[in-house]
Amino acid sequence: MTENRSGHWLEVEPGVDIYYEDEGQGTPLVFIPGWTFTTRVFDHQFAAFAGAHRVIAFDPRSHGRSTVTLEGNNHPGHAADLAKLLAHLEVKRPILVGWSTGAYTAWQYLKDHGAGGLAGLVAIDMPPLGMSEDKDDWVEGTIGELGGFVSACQTASGQRAAVTWYADNVMIRQDMSPELTAWVVEQSLRTPPIVAANLLACASFGNYLGEAKTADAELPQLFVVADHWADAARPWLGRHCPKSEVEVFGGHMMFWEYPDRFNARLADFVAGIPDRSR
Repeated sequence: MTENRSGHWLEVEPGVDIYYEDEGQGTPLVFIPGWTFTTRVFDHQFAAFAGAHRVIAFDPRSHGRSTVTLEGNNHPGHAADLAKLLAHLEVKRPILVGWSTGAYTAWQYLKDHGAGGLAGLVAIDMPPLGMSEDKDDWVEGTIGELGGFVSACQTASGQRAAVTWYADNVMIRQDMSPELTAWVVEQSLRTPPIVAANLLACASFGNYLGEAKTADAELPQLFVVADHWADAARPWLGRHCPKSEVEVFGGHMMFWEYPDRFNARLADFVAGIPDRSR
């Protein structure tokens, strides 16, 4: 389930180390995993892009191999860690690729640092709004659905059950083997329930519409959306982010399940971004 890549750690504040992987040279593609997940979900992207691009991914704090801490477990905290990592690696004008709540980290980075230092932004299956009172908005869920998810993740057993259900019903469309389910769930359970629930609450109340509109106006931006969101996402993005590219296919983890299609689409997007390095 994983490539043999060497990892490194960066101390972003006293006692807090962020695990990251950095391979290849060229246009930097920075992959940001979603809620409780790790660099391992991007194995197919490292394999496809590291030959011609610089590919970077990291485990956000309290995820995977990074330090578990009670501080900074929100999207501003994750974006601040990302900024320190990019500065440490001397990365210039990256394309940020955020999956799920990782897109919130990407938009938060844009909010904090502006669009000028970025080459592009890709949001994988995440609306800029967690929830909304407007029935025409594309959102992550209703208050009942999101509240139920947050409540479930208050305990280790609840978190395990919630992630298992989500993997089987939303993330991956193929028939789930016990081994595949275990691989997905094992990643998530490295994040303690109290942190997982807090991150879910942050995402549920998240509002990055302003940042998505800024990216739409000032950057190349691509939304890759799962099939089950198509009817809601397409018209909403047409109204709010009309310049952004939109691709719809697969489930929530389509970049992992259908890597050839996803990687080809991402490669086309990257190829269309002007090179301003010279």
